[in-house]
Amino acid sequence: MERVPILKIGDTLLVSIQIDLQDQTVLALQEDLAERIVQTQARGVIIDITAVEIVDSFIGRMFATIASMSRLLDAETVVVGMRPAVAITLVELGLSLGGVRTALDLERGMKLLDSGADLR
Repeated sequence: MERVPILKIGDTLLVSIQIDLQDQTVLALQEDLAERIVQTQARGVIIDITAVEIVDSFIGRMFATIASMSRLLDAETVVVGMRPAVAITLVELGLSLGGVRTALDLERGMKLLDSGADLR
């Protein structure tokens, strides 16, 4: 099973998903990310899904779970790079990803975490 790399940039962790997401990969990412947030005392998490073309209901729910888990560990999460097809699929599945902030790209995601504001 492939692991998703987690990079540290200042007090932010960057998760750039460049592989096809399988259920086990997402579960491993959740565990790895929780450990890294605690180890590094990260204040923010950016999940870059630019390369993700398809999501199912499990993976969509896991994004929301990861964001909730991060908040409990005192780190805010921003999902960046969502493709229109992924957004449409999430809506069709009835997944609103409540509590997950989004930005169009990595640069806007970093600004969103830095300012604590909404970039709409």
